[in-house]
Amino acid sequence: MRKIRYVVVLWMLLCCSVTSVPAQISIGIGLPNVHIGINLPLFPELVPVPGYPVYYAPRVDANYFFYDGLYWVFIDDNWYASYWYNGPWSLVEPDVVPLFILRIPVRYYRHPPPYFHGWRRDAPPRWGEHWGRGWEQHRRGWDRWKRGAAPARAPLPVYQRRYSGDRYPSMEEQRTLRRQHYRYQPRDRAVRQHFRQEGGPAGPRPERQRPEFREQREQPGAGQYERQAPSPHGREEGMRERGPSPKPRGEGHGKKKDEEQGRERRD
Repeated sequence: MRKIRYVVVLWMLLCCSVTSVPAQISIGIGLPNVHIGINLPLFPELVPVPGYPVYYAPRVDANYFFYDGLYWVFIDDNWYASYWYNGPWSLVEPDVVPLFILRIPVRYYRHPPPYFHGWRRDAPPRWGEHWGRGWEQHRRGWDRWKRGAAPARAPLPVYQRRYSGDRYPSMEEQRTLRRQHYRYQPRDRAVRQHFRQEGGPAGPRPERQRPEFREQREQPGAGQYERQAPSPHGREEGMRERGPSPKPRGEGHGKKKDEEQGRERRD
């Protein structure tokens, strides 16, 4: 009987410990394989959000933005991102949505969800109320930033204007065209990770430094550098320093020696 009670108590403790652990939100940006119903006939008009490094699309019938080299759409309570204006789209988990996307004021949402009702139009949405205390603790301070210190806006990928309708490229063609025409490097950590995952262009390669052997003019008290001949093992030893040349002896030194030798003969 005691064994049965012990097993029951142990099982209850285990259940309590499991249910007390908060649900974990997966972190990341998914692969671009989601279709969300965005079907734009042309490259959209994008207008800067004043004071933010973000663009919005006033003529698109959706919550449509551009930030850090990616297009962002908020639809059906989810954020999606894409490198091309018409997708395909990647689902973005709430824990990695960039801060400046979260900070976009309510007034720039063309189709705000019902729970936005009553919120200040010049302030960002109350994401903490929507996504819960766990998210708010993880992203603590997301709505606090120094006004006027926002980073510069990423350049718009205007090369995409040439591709619409039947000319809209496939995913593989999109990657190739992006590498050819858009060299911007994202700032946000999650965006950079997704950028590398999708084969985005690497950063500029450091220039290879070539050794140069320069002839240095001889100066008083300074040695002259020359290149040393290869060693018998066929390996170049590099640079060695040759000291200043010895000063030639003056004429008086030889004359004095002849006078001493003549004096010895007379003696």
